[in-house]
Amino acid sequence: MAIRRVVTGHDENGKAIVLMDGPAGNVKVRAAAGGLVSTLAWTTDQTPADINGSTDRAERDIGVAPPDTGSVFRVVDFPPLASGTGAIDHDAVLREMGLGGAAGASRSPFMHRTRSIDYAIVMEGEIDMLLDDSEVHLKAGDILVQQGTNHAWMNHGSVSCRIAFVLIDAHTPQVLHGVSAEKGSH
Repeated sequence: MAIRRVVTGHDENGKAIVLMDGPAGNVKVRAAAGGLVSTLAWTTDQTPADINGSTDRAERDIGVAPPDTGSVFRVVDFPPLASGTGAIDHDAVLREMGLGGAAGASRSPFMHRTRSIDYAIVMEGEIDMLLDDSEVHLKAGDILVQQGTNHAWMNHGSVSCRIAFVLIDAHTPQVLHGVSAEKGSH
C-alpha cells in the first residue's frame, strides 16, 4: 500500500503552503533482506536542518543510515519470513542496505547497526526485534528508542508489519569505540 506524503513549506511571501501531496515516490524493494519494502519520506543533511526551498529531499539514493549530522524518515513494510527459503547472505543484506562492514550475523543474517538514534513506531502488525542475546516482541502502537544497537527484524507472523522510522546521526557509543561502529555499520 502506497504511503501518502504531505510536505509543507512557504511561498515567496512567507505564507504556509502544501508543497507536495501524494504517494511517496522513493520506494525500494530489498530482495536480499527478505523482500521488505522501504519508502523514504525525507532526509536532512545537517542539524539544525535546512527547511528552505521546495526541493524533494527524498529524491536521492541513500542507504539505511542517516547522512553525517543528518536524519532519515522512512516507512518499512516487513513481510512475513518465507519458510523454506535458502541461505541468506549476510554481506548481501548489508550491501543492499548501504551499510559497510559486517555487524556480526551470529544470530541472524539480518543483524546490523547504524551509528544513530532511531525512533520506531509500529503502525501495523507485529514483529520481533533480535538483539545480541535477547529479543523483544512489538505490536501495533508500540514505540522503540534504539541507541545504535546491533539488531535484526524478524516477522514470524502471517501478515506484513509496517514500521515508521526516524534515524538521526549520533556519536558512536563509548562501549563500541574500537569495535565496528563506524558510520554505516548498522
